[in-house]
Amino acid sequence: MVRKIIQSTLFLILLPLILSLSAVSSPAGECTNWQSVHPDWIWCDDFEASAVPVGSGGYFEYVDSSGGFVLMDTVGFQNSRGMRALWKAGQVDAGSLKLSFGRNPSPYMNTGNRPNEDFREIYYRMYLRMQPGWQGNPVKLSRATVISKADWSQAMIAHLWGDSTTHLLIDPASCTDASGNVVCSGYNDFPNIQWLGNRSGVTPLFDGNHNDRWLCVEHHVKLNDPGQSNGIQEFWIDGGLEAQRTGLDFVGNYTAYGINAVFFENYWNSGSPVQQERYFDNIVVSTQPVGCDVNSSPDTTPPAIPTGLVVQ
Repeated sequence: MVRKIIQSTLFLILLPLILSLSAVSSPAGECTNWQSVHPDWIWCDDFEASAVPVGSGGYFEYVDSSGGFVLMDTVGFQNSRGMRALWKAGQVDAGSLKLSFGRNPSPYMNTGNRPNEDFREIYYRMYLRMQPGWQGNPVKLSRATVISKADWSQAMIAHLWGDSTTHLLIDPASCTDASGNVVCSGYNDFPNIQWLGNRSGVTPLFDGNHNDRWLCVEHHVKLNDPGQSNGIQEFWIDGGLEAQRTGLDFVGNYTAYGINAVFFENYWNSGSPVQQERYFDNIVVSTQPVGCDVNSSPDTTPPAIPTGLVVQ
């Protein structure tokens, strides 16, 4: 009898601690103390703050599209806060978040996110969800780039956007010659961009059968070493590899700056066919793979009552 009382008492003492640890590990709040918990992470935003962080230590640019792209309660992962992007019928641009990190030649972009480092390889992950009844492929989603001059000239771009059907695709592009000279002037200098060959993913996430569920999208970009064609661009959905390009010559011999910006976009070239919305949550940029936990919730299963205790 005494042994059972001790076991039950120990169980009651440990249960709150176990449950609190489970809650801390929940992806809905994964950015708590992220700098110390995940030193490999460059950026984390779970959108639990009262406002979108812009300026020092945050995004360098946030376009809310007249209230279309905003923080909202309960639209995020596990009913947390998240970003809602709303298109009206025919609308093209529903807002964006632009993040810079590492060394960057533009004072406008430099918000102090690890500003003295060069990143030649990054992983970044976002959670994405379309509303029930979603229609169409909005094309623009994200891109990683090397900003080489203060006028937004780019040395390379790794696009992650929609294909002509229902998939995402990777579309790597170079803006240097073989010697590493930047040949693009300003942002999106299409006449001088060298397209390296796109590749579509395999998941038809815009087919209507993937609506109203969280999708974990992770994108990996690695610049080539000087003089080599060993760059990489690839992405995963829910942990499964979707598309990959290897042997890429992104920047020739260019070494002045590393990957220093990632943009999250809601741009529909032809305009949305109807009024509809999608949602973002849990953005992480890292030097190492991030991974997903979109189909799990905090484990609140009570642990088994300890056995084998001996009353002295």
